[in-house]
Amino acid sequence: MELVDRVLAGDQRAIARAISVVEAETREAWELLRSLFRAAGKARIIGVTGSPGVGKSTLVDRLTTEWRQLGLTVGILAIDPTSPYTGGAILGDRVRMQSHADDAGVYVRSMATRGHLGGLTRATGDALLVLDASGKDIVVIETVGVGQGEVEVAGTADVSIVVTVPGTGDDVQAIKAGIMEIADIFVVNKADRDGSDRAVTEIENMLALGRDFGTNTPRVLKTRAATGEGVTELVDAIDSVVLVSSRGKGREIERTRVRLRTILLDRFLRLVGPSEIDEAVEGIIKRSDNPYQIAEEIIERLVGTTSTGTLLSGNDREDNISRK
Repeated sequence: MELVDRVLAGDQRAIARAISVVEAETREAWELLRSLFRAAGKARIIGVTGSPGVGKSTLVDRLTTEWRQLGLTVGILAIDPTSPYTGGAILGDRVRMQSHADDAGVYVRSMATRGHLGGLTRATGDALLVLDASGKDIVVIETVGVGQGEVEVAGTADVSIVVTVPGTGDDVQAIKAGIMEIADIFVVNKADRDGSDRAVTEIENMLALGRDFGTNTPRVLKTRAATGEGVTELVDAIDSVVLVSSRGKGREIERTRVRLRTILLDRFLRLVGPSEIDEAVEGIIKRSDNPYQIAEEIIERLVGTTSTGTLLSGNDREDNISRK
């Protein structure tokens, strides 16, 4: 396949075309991803999340400058809100990253959430694979917003960075409400503002009261992305997290498990089809059917009945297999 060869060669136009193909979720995308898979697995995946307005895009832009000075190539997936008119991405993040527009070692792509919760789009994992296979040394995923659903980034990234700013307690409360568990590094950006030291202390106190991190307690750093202050230290902290995580396979195993489940769910729903779901919904609303029976009938039709004639739960199925 010519497109595969061009992606593997790092051709920017081919990368753009390949990501468009995987976003379309066609059979061509399935074949493309299978062909690219073996070439992937070498890039460092960095997730960046935080409330709107904390300076995530500016920080990613500064990080990219640092990495390019080190001779590393960078791919950036900026997950943007969806336009209510076109269904496409509102390209604010790309506008703020124009300093690398002419750099062949940097590829920036905005992707629309299209209503998907959790901060990442359904095609994010596939687009990440394309950039990884194309030879990018680092792939950054910048997620939209912040909240309970943003933990999805932890299932995708090698390093998860949570960005906040001083000045209000709301950002710290948002961290407390949703993503204390997933961050490897906390960044207090716009550190020239009053209250930056207090924000660092509050986050460190919350970490001390939270779960036992052992020797891997997340670091809390201050930056001024607009000027680049503190960004070099952040790059060093990212390298340290990557070094620690590379010593064990736990994170890679969990990331692979999450990805496989996502693919299985997507393929299964494609087998069912929207018309069958719509028909079932009508019956459920009228109370002539119930969702549990409908789900069991669909699964039995697609994968066959179990030896007992009923759908078994995952634990029951494992017990059944062990008895045979």
